[in-house]
Amino acid sequence: MVYNRSMEVITRSPEETIAAAENYARTLKSGDVVLLNGDMGAGKTVFAKGVAKALGITDEILSPTYAYMNDYDGRLYHYDCYRLSYGEQAVNLGLTDYFYAGGVCLIEWAENISSVLPENCKTVTIEDIGEGKRRITF
Repeated sequence: MVYNRSMEVITRSPEETIAAAENYARTLKSGDVVLLNGDMGAGKTVFAKGVAKALGITDEILSPTYAYMNDYDGRLYHYDCYRLSYGEQAVNLGLTDYFYAGGVCLIEWAENISSVLPENCKTVTIEDIGEGKRRITF
């Protein structure tokens, strides 16, 4: 399967969302920053589990809501910026340093720190379309 900017996948379960994320992750390279867009409960952390699986990470992937960012062996940095109000907070917490640390960055609620995001970020949008289905757009 080839992914490009206009790719759209409909998943019908968390397992299918993980599989779609695994396939997408095969297009990523070290240093990529991916913005995970979607409402609360849309499946952003489930998607992160699939990316982690593709990267060979066996740790349990949890939402980093209270930690702001979870580091998985320098291969994956999973952010949750929900509780941040502006980009300078991310800078002050040292979160932006990881954009250039060589791992893949997945950022939930990236709009809250948009002023400090690097150029050329990739975007994944996840929408709950009812009955357990998700529309994932790359």
